[in-house]
Parts: sequence; structure tokens; C-alpha cells
Amino acid sequence: MENSPSTVARPYPELTWVALIVGWIIGCVIAVSIGYAALILGFSIEGSELAAILGFGILRGMLRRKSIIENNIVQTIASGVNGASSGMMFSVPAIFLLGFGDRFDPVILTFGCIAGAFLGIAFIIPLRKHMIDYERLTYPGGVAVATILKSPGAGVRKAIILLAAALVSAGVHYWTIDSGRSNWDLGTLIGMPEYMNGIWYLSLMTIGVGFIAGRGGIAFIIGGFVAYWFLSPMLSAMGAFPVDAAGETINQPGPLRLLLYRPFGIGMLIGGAIMGVILASPLIVSAIKSMQKAAKVETSISADEMPIKLLYFAVGGAAILLCIMAATSAESVGIGRGIGMAVLGTLWIWMAGIILSEAIGRTNWSPLSGMTLVGITLLIVLTQAFGMERDDSIIAALMVGAAMCVAMSQATDLMLDLKTGYLVGATPRMQQIGQFAGAWLGPIVVIGVIFVLNESHGLGSDKLPAPQAQALASTIDGIMGGDVPTQKYVAGAVMGGILSAMMGGLGITVGLGFYLPFNIVLTYSLGTLGRELSDRFKGKTWSEEVGIPIAAGLIVGEALVGVGDALSIVLTS
Repeated sequence: MENSPSTVARPYPELTWVALIVGWIIGCVIAVSIGYAALILGFSIEGSELAAILGFGILRGMLRRKSIIENNIVQTIASGVNGASSGMMFSVPAIFLLGFGDRFDPVILTFGCIAGAFLGIAFIIPLRKHMIDYERLTYPGGVAVATILKSPGAGVRKAIILLAAALVSAGVHYWTIDSGRSNWDLGTLIGMPEYMNGIWYLSLMTIGVGFIAGRGGIAFIIGGFVAYWFLSPMLSAMGAFPVDAAGETINQPGPLRLLLYRPFGIGMLIGGAIMGVILASPLIVSAIKSMQKAAKVETSISADEMPIKLLYFAVGGAAILLCIMAATSAESVGIGRGIGMAVLGTLWIWMAGIILSEAIGRTNWSPLSGMTLVGITLLIVLTQAFGMERDDSIIAALMVGAAMCVAMSQATDLMLDLKTGYLVGATPRMQQIGQFAGAWLGPIVVIGVIFVLNESHGLGSDKLPAPQAQALASTIDGIMGGDVPTQKYVAGAVMGGILSAMMGGLGITVGLGFYLPFNIVLTYSLGTLGRELSDRFKGKTWSEEVGIPIAAGLIVGEALVGVGDALSIVLTS
């Protein structure tokens, strides 16, 4: 790669072996960190900015390489690796939550997710020129990364700050694990009623995520505070707490969450996701128009793009792998049913990937969980129509659905990265190759992390709530006639749908506040408050130049120690 014609002809190195290796390393770190955080908090943060900062630290700070477009390739490859974290963390844990963790082949699932990643990339590439060059969609996340790349000196400084914060966060989290003090019961110390749940989660990572989210996380906080500091006192004042089978009042935070707030929150996640898809319906029309216009533009696949024949090969090969994965996902699937599932999955990847890319380009918001939910529901309906056995139907649908989710995540990530490249003068073809080069690694890393964390702590536990996967599992239970608290789900779904109709994604974020243990919400609120105070008193420039690197370091340090601890538990058990 270092001596390829593309790199020799350019004044600065771009796609090099150094960039490839550094991108892989950073991508693995980010995938582990963000994936771990997603299992706790229920949502993922964009990894490109973090990759750009770390890239500066290694390329410019350690290796003394000064090419901005080479660093852009690093963040493209790294975010390609990370593309699997949100896709798989939102879907694969549902297999374990439904009790099928020992009934699926992780190797087949991994290859299927790699195939899905390649499909998502190959489908979206032909639309780059139209969406970015002609329509000039904003892609705010891509603009933010371009801003970092254009300030190389600041980039190195940010990397140093990030690494220092990571060391502090790692040390603190190691202490919490070693001492067994993961929570601080401030509520009891100040005489707060037990039902108000004044326990704080000792997690710098959670504070860091709250800081990065800023005002975007306020809805999440509101959900938790409404549940425990409004509804719980109201239920207490009215004497309306629920009772158990023995007639005992249920007013402790843990049982109250499991009985009331969590199912209502799951309903909100489902309702918000469905409303997100409905709100995205105008984008379907826009996406179709984009495809039609792109097809008419003679230069839509030009010398700047990967050759169209190569993309055809990628689509065909990945679709075949998806067929193999679907056919072998469960005993009763077979070749015919597998082909049917793969065809449906491929069509959904093609359409949903374009819709999501349009959505994030115009609004910086993407209804990924909603599109995944709808896609898996369609797969279950299809498998049931095929007459498949219940358990096999669920396993097969979730495995193909995971591949679909990864594909959609890769499509949106690539468009964000291509927007960054457009602003810094990168070669689209180099970035597209870089995305492919990173995409295969992500599913391998993430599936390993999922198994390690499930073996050590258990997915769906208070330690790893996996909210999005829980919502998916609950939806599947409902579809298949399982024993679910239907009334609470429906009430939550109505509320989540209304809130998301008012503002895109609002129902999901508020629902997460209801679903998650309140100790996490309380600690998260410190990060959001810190961001508000930082912006107001130190200025937004300080928040971006110093605050966000600190927050990113807090995430990386704790996540790596957390996953390392889980791995040690597995190896020594």
C-alpha cells in the first residue's frame, strides 16, 4: 500500500501500512470501549472523533508523521472496526437474554456480520457523490472530525489529555473492582426515603459519556428522575405502591424497577423506535430519488470511487455468505428458507442503509434500533410463514438481524467518514478501501467481548443491563406469545411514540432513563451538568479542546479495565 500508485502520486501519504495497522489497533480499543459502554447505557456514541484524537497521538506524537489525510484514513479504518459495536451490542445479547446462548454458532454469526458489513458498505458507496458532492448533506459528526484533523497541534494535545484521563479512570475502576465498592449510598446518609433511590454508581466512564452527550442526554436524565423522584413519591403519597402475591407493599427501588419502571421503559423504547421509522418514511422517498439521480449521473462512479465491478463482486460475495449464514443458523432452516431470509435481509440492508444515511446526514440522528427492530420482526414473520419451529425461528432471525444491524451501522459510519474526507481533501476510493479493511475485524472483536462479558457478569444483569437488546427480546417474546406485561409495554409504547413524534429519538432516550437502574442515571447526570457548566463558564472551545478528550479518556480507561477484569474472571474460573 505504501508504494501503490495512488499514494506515490499524492504529495502526502494516505492509505499506508502504518495507517492500516494503527487504525486496526485504535479500532479495537474503541470497539471494546464503546461496546462495553453501550451494554451499560443502552446507546452508542460516535467513535470517529475519538479515533481522530488517538490517531494524532500515535501518528504525529509518536511516529512524527504529519499527513492529515493519513490520519483521516486511520479514523476511517478505526471507525470501520467500531461499526460492529453498536450493531452487535444492540442485537446479539438478545439471543442470550432469550435463553439461546448455547444454541447458536458464534463463528457462523461472526462471518454473517462480516458479510453484512460488506453489504452495507458496498450498497452506500455509489451514493457518495450524490449525497455529499451534489446534495451537500451536512453530516455534523463528519464536520466535527474534519475540524479536529485541521488542527494538528491541538490534536496531539488532545491525545495526551485523553491518555492521562484514561489512566485515572482505569485506576479508579480497578479500585472499585478490588474494593467491591461500585456504589455510594448517599441517599441513606442524608435521610432520603428508600424508594427515591439515592445511590450513585461509582463510574467515571458514565460521567464521561454524559459529558460528551451534553444537552442531548438531558432527556435520558429526565426519564430517570421522573420515575424515582416524581412517580415514586407520588405513589407513596397516594398509598398506591404495587403489592406482591403475599400482599406485601413493593416500595424498594430494585423490585419496583423490575415490576413497574423497566417494562414501561421497554415499551417506550419500542414505541420510540417504531415512531422513528414512521418519521423516517419521507426519507424513503428521498432515498429513492437519490438512487435515481445517482444512476443518471455518469460520473457517480468515477476514478475517485472503487470500481463498480468490484462493488458488484462485494455485494454478490457478501450476499452468498449471508445465505450460508441464514441456512446454517438453526437446524430447521435449510437452503430454501435460508435463501429467503438472506434475500429479505439484503433488501432491508439496501433500503434501510440508505434511509439511515440520509437521516444522519440531515439531522445527525439515526433510527438504527428502530430499523433493526422492524427488520427482525419481518424475519420472524417470514420464518413463521415458512413453518419453522419457534426456537429455531427466533435464533435464525436474530442472527440474520445482527448482520443487518451491522450493515446499517457501517453504511452510516462510512458516509460520515466520507464527509470528513470531502472536507480535508481525501481520496474517496482510499477511504472506501479503508472501511472494508476495518469492517472485517469488528465482528471478531465484538463477539469475543460479548462472550467474555456474558460469562463473567451475565448479559441483562444490573452490571450489564443491555437495554436495547432487552427491548428487542421483549418484542420477540410478545410476537411469539410469551408471558409479557402487555399493559405496561403498551402504555410505554404509546408514551414513547408520542415523545418521539414531538422530537426524533426523544421516546427512546426518556425510555432508557426509566429502564436503567437509577444509580447509573444519577452518575450520568454529573457528566451532563459538567458539560453545561463547562460550556457556560469555560466556553465551548475549552469543552471541545479539553473537556471532550478528558471524557473520552474516562470511557476508554474504565472500559478496558472492565473488559480485562471480565476476561480474568473467565480465564480463572
